[in-house]
Amino acid sequence: MPYYYRRGARRHATQLLVSSASVLSLLCVVSTAASAQDRRPTAIPAATPRRVFVKPSDVELRKKLTPIQYSVTQRANTESPFHNDYWDNHEAGIYVDVVSGEPLFSSLDKYDSGTGWPSFTRPLDPANIKTKTDRLLGFSRTEVRSAAADSHLGHVFDDGPRPTGLRYCMNSAAMRFIPVSRLEAEGYGQYLVLFRPKAPAGASK
Repeated sequence: MPYYYRRGARRHATQLLVSSASVLSLLCVVSTAASAQDRRPTAIPAATPRRVFVKPSDVELRKKLTPIQYSVTQRANTESPFHNDYWDNHEAGIYVDVVSGEPLFSSLDKYDSGTGWPSFTRPLDPANIKTKTDRLLGFSRTEVRSAAADSHLGHVFDDGPRPTGLRYCMNSAAMRFIPVSRLEAEGYGQYLVLFRPKAPAGASK
């Protein structure tokens, strides 16, 4: 084989090795970036998976709930405005479904709507609520129910404040309030991060 041909073959082989090394390096960088993204912390750390909720029978619910709680959650009735437990509650904590304990709303998203019912701009975890069209009053409204227990919670309207423009108008009787001081003890410790003071901008880590 001529010398110039052997030299060209060696040069071509070297180029192939360099190209292969570049591709491998790129793959390693992509893999490392993907892994870092997978490890990126979320706003609310995932909690230990809870046991799948099985809704009690109607007889059991009547025993467990007060008359107003049963009327609201199971019969989609509405409690009186300004005469319910949480319309003017200003304590820090979260609100959970009175039947299942599903986390529903946070005091951080609660505001005074002037309606006499507890109102929120957004749910704590959108996966824990569902909506459907309600025409019981002869016009369309958007009913809000809990995802697991199917409890009637209230309605959502588009006349709320920023940033969402929504008003989740809920019934106090459909919810149970858990103050920040009780979150860990009652199994909702992952939400404590929401109530911790944020570090000032530029503060050293």
